[in-house]
Amino acid sequence: MNQAINKLTLKDYTSDQEVRWCPGCGDYAILKTIQKLMPEFDQPKENQVFISGIGCSSRFPYYMNTYGFHTIHGRAPAIATGVKLANPELDVWVITGDGDALSIGGNHTLHVLRRNVDLNILLFNNEIYGLTKGQYSPTSKVGTRSPSTPQGSIDLPLSPCAVALGSGAAFVARSIDTEMKHLSAVIKIAHAHKGASFVEILQNCPIYNDGIFENIKNKKIAADFRVEIEHGQPLIFGKENTKGIRLNRETLALEVVTIGEDCPLEDVLIHDQTNLTLAQLIGAMGSTNDEGFPVAVGVIYHNPKPNYVDDLFIQRERLRQDKDKGNLNALLRSGHTWEVA
Repeated sequence: MNQAINKLTLKDYTSDQEVRWCPGCGDYAILKTIQKLMPEFDQPKENQVFISGIGCSSRFPYYMNTYGFHTIHGRAPAIATGVKLANPELDVWVITGDGDALSIGGNHTLHVLRRNVDLNILLFNNEIYGLTKGQYSPTSKVGTRSPSTPQGSIDLPLSPCAVALGSGAAFVARSIDTEMKHLSAVIKIAHAHKGASFVEILQNCPIYNDGIFENIKNKKIAADFRVEIEHGQPLIFGKENTKGIRLNRETLALEVVTIGEDCPLEDVLIHDQTNLTLAQLIGAMGSTNDEGFPVAVGVIYHNPKPNYVDDLFIQRERLRQDKDKGNLNALLRSGHTWEVA
């Protein structure tokens, strides 16, 4: 504990476990980003806890030289809530995937966001079940061919960010596995947020869903397929920044426009990360089979509100002030029955 915190490096957060992901998996890039980012939080390693469910992403705790817990399918948010309540001083990270968080774990994801528990939730979205050999997931696009949908999926996909916003999340963002600078910046803001932060990370699965985000990641064409959003800035994109997002006042729907041709710059939407309605609209862009809309990356929604951990401890302290602390040992030995006032 006498070690100067600012001397910690990436190596200090690298465990001795062999990293066992498929060659080319986007998880490698995310892992390296997190290991490199950890020292910047100026916290002892003992203050960091990584908790995961089941899936390729859920091997993450083994590779971090911190405390961690590899839990069961979909239940990481519940375990993480218990850890945070037991020791609020810890930084608790939930590492999950699109299947783990939105299928069997959908209920837990919903409620941890609704309660606004002070956790950092990182959802790796590769739009497929990788660990169980390529079945389509809740985020797979219509037409996805997989062992469970050889003729193509007919299910309409979920947008993780839209689900988070609908669940009452106060912080929602999206980034990309191989964009270390962007991903680091987003996670820093998420970590500073007091309450549940939800970050969707678009992550490539080279074995079962390779190239699904190629348009968004390929530097030669990415400018036409993603919009990097920033609070107070217009929603513009394209190689020459000639495309924009406008709200159609008649249909109350978003539309892609060409700036200077069918839309003046002043009519392009300005991103307001405190506006829930706007966040819901731009968070869902690009998550369906609709063509023409870019995928928004950056902080989609950030509007702090009271968080569950603080409120719970405030409630407990008020209870202690109103009543004696009590003696559980004496109560248990007072007889076979007792009265509860």
